[in-house]
Amino acid sequence: MCLSAASPASPHPDFLPLSALRGVVTDLRYACTDNFTGRNLYAGRDCAWLHREAAHALQAAANALRQQHSEHQLVVYDALRPHQIQIALWDFLAGTPLQMYVADPARGSIHSFGMAVDVSILDGEGRALDMGTAFDAFDERSQPRLEQAFLESGGLTAQQVANRHLLRDLMLDAGFHGIPTEWWHFNMGDPAQVRAVYPRID
Repeated sequence: MCLSAASPASPHPDFLPLSALRGVVTDLRYACTDNFTGRNLYAGRDCAWLHREAAHALQAAANALRQQHSEHQLVVYDALRPHQIQIALWDFLAGTPLQMYVADPARGSIHSFGMAVDVSILDGEGRALDMGTAFDAFDERSQPRLEQAFLESGGLTAQQVANRHLLRDLMLDAGFHGIPTEWWHFNMGDPAQVRAVYPRID
């Protein structure tokens, strides 16, 4: 598991630590080299936090999962992503078609407000459910909007799509919103309002 550096203080009074959530495992991929950049982007920073609104909603999703599958847990691959890290990701993919997967820092990522989370599901053995692609796989099969076409063509199996639906239903019922290009990413609240009103962590 990838964990960011321990810190004694919240990045903002409105934030809660992921460690306070029950049924939620933290595996922050940008806090180690197990990510598409091959770098530990969070070195020295504690990014295992969410804005309290998103944290409470994630706890609700974890509770609902436990009611349906008592042995399963949510796993968080990314939560708070400071703005400086968003710039680093944007620059890493500059000039490539893959840049579409990263929010332009000029507009701001909802991650930087602690109001977005990248998440999946672990089974009772601690293994991630098969979603058809890995987290941060820059592959068309990662895109929810194309799931039906890949299911019909055999690019995704019925079980993989069912696992995605389980995750998506949990998160949507808790108040999150998915995006069309990444099965793992969920926003809390209206993005325009979040950018206008909520504190951004730089």
